[in-house]
Parts: sequence; structure tokens; C-alpha cells
Amino acid sequence: MVMDEIGLCFPHLHNSSCRKSKIDPTENLITNVLLGFASMLTSVLNLLVIIAVTHFRQLHTSTNLLLLSLAVSDFLFGLVVIPVHGIKWKICWTLGDLMCLVYYTLSLTLFTSSVGNIILISVDRYVAICQPLFYQSRVTRKVVSTCICACWLYSVGYSILFLHENYMHPGKYKSCEGECVIYYSEAADLLMSCVIPFCIIICLYTRVVIVAVSQARAMRSQVTAVTSKTSKRSEIKAVRNLGIIVAVYLACYLPYLIAAYSETHLTILGTPLIVIAISIICLNSLMNPLMYTMLFPWFRKAIKLIVTLQVLKPGSTDLKMF
Repeated sequence: MVMDEIGLCFPHLHNSSCRKSKIDPTENLITNVLLGFASMLTSVLNLLVIIAVTHFRQLHTSTNLLLLSLAVSDFLFGLVVIPVHGIKWKICWTLGDLMCLVYYTLSLTLFTSSVGNIILISVDRYVAICQPLFYQSRVTRKVVSTCICACWLYSVGYSILFLHENYMHPGKYKSCEGECVIYYSEAADLLMSCVIPFCIIICLYTRVVIVAVSQARAMRSQVTAVTSKTSKRSEIKAVRNLGIIVAVYLACYLPYLIAAYSETHLTILGTPLIVIAISIICLNSLMNPLMYTMLFPWFRKAIKLIVTLQVLKPGSTDLKMF
């Protein structure tokens, strides 16, 4: 009897308690190290973006407001969601049904806002390249600020609505005490979090690439050979950067689509395949600052100033970044 109770999350509840997961110590150490590193790196990189955009006055542009909003959601995702996600399935949940629901609501809110900000950035770049004459008049700071607020409000509202049945009956769908489980529509989740964003982002970036290539070719037909070479390099760089963004986005989300529709129950290092797929989605928050900011020279310069503590000097907010 004592041996049985040792393996229970809540020994005093006996049959209604969940059993503790049996995990190999080596595998547990490896996953914890990888998880801690991913969480720390995600938080630090996005924090650098937040400091850079908020501190330097020259970076207070409408486009960078979108990058700031994306960095805030990814920073909170890396700081809170990734660590809890990595250990939730391995240990007993002792925080109660309400905190379980709060965790899932926060996760879904931050995830939805991150995807929403990526879509807004895609729209911003679409307008900038495909409709350059209207960009300054249409994409103002007021319009961008309104879109960001709408994105966050939608994320909160969508999360609550998506999980409304769980709010009505907290803990209804768990099989035992010590488990953090919610009910949600898998089809709706895949549609809203993967399929629709996929289509929007890929369509926008495909149009952007087509227009960028056609503009570069038009310029080469009207300028000198030297300028033609420069235009060719710019064209290749633009297509490459857009290709990286789309490829990374697909690489982060396709494993979840495959795992969600797969009937297999494979494990890697003792971790279920679906948990690994969701973890890969979480890594998108790590890749976002690398893709959207570190490609720019101004951000690399900002990092150097932040790391060397030059931002603490008087007048550093007015430094020229480009």
C-alpha cells in the first residue's frame, strides 16, 4: 500500500489521484536543459528587441511598433508559457483547476497575438512594396496602434470564447486529480491557428516576392550595369529573406499538423510526439526576433549599444541607428 501511495500525486485521495509519470533521469535532464536554454534565449532576444525599439527615438516608426508588439507577446511566451509547457506533462499539477485554465488562456492569448502580429507585419510589407504610393498615408502610427490594440483584444476575446466551456465547468474533463486538461475543438484549433494564418501569410509574401522581382527587373532595364548588379543583389536578398520567413513559419507549424492528425503515439527521449510538436511551435517565438530584426543592421547596432551599456549614457535615445 505504501509503495502504491508513493506513486500518487495526492496519496490521501487514493483512487481519485493521478499517478506520477515515470521518467528516465537522463532523459529528464536533457529535456530540462534544452527547455531552460530555449526559454532563456527566447526571453533575452525578445527583451533586446523591446529595449531597442522603446529606447532609441529613431526607431519609433509604425513598422517597428508591430515588431515591438510581436516581441512583447514572444517575450511573455518564452518567460512563462515555454517553461510551464515543458514540465506540465511530466509532473503533477498542484495549482488547481482555475490556474490550469488561466495557464491555457494565457498560452492561447499570447500564441494568437503572436500570429496576429506576424499577419500585421505581412500586411505592412505587402502595402509597402505593392502599394508604395499609399504607404505613408495609410500606414500611420495611429492606424498601426489601433491594429495592435485590436489584435490583442481579439486574442483575449478569442481565447475566452474558445475555452468558454471549460470556464463553465473547470476541471470537468480531467480523469484524475493532479491533471491539467481542457476541452477544445481540434478542428477549430487547426483551422484558426494554422490553416488560415498559413494561407494569409503565404499569399501576401508570394505577392510581395512577385512584385519585388518585377520591380527589380524593371529597374535593371532602365539603369546602368553597375546599378543593375546592385539591383540584382537587392532582389536576391529580398527574395531570400522572405523565403526564410515563410520556410521557418512552415517548419514550426507543420509538425503540429502532422502530429495532430496522426494516430501514432511515438515518444522521443520519453516525450510524446504531440508535446514535441507543440514545443516546436513554441520555438517560433525564438525565431521571430532572429528573422524580423536581426536581419537589419540597425538592430545589430542597437544590441551592441545595449550590451555595452551605452544606453545608460545621457542622450543615448537620440543616437542615429541608420
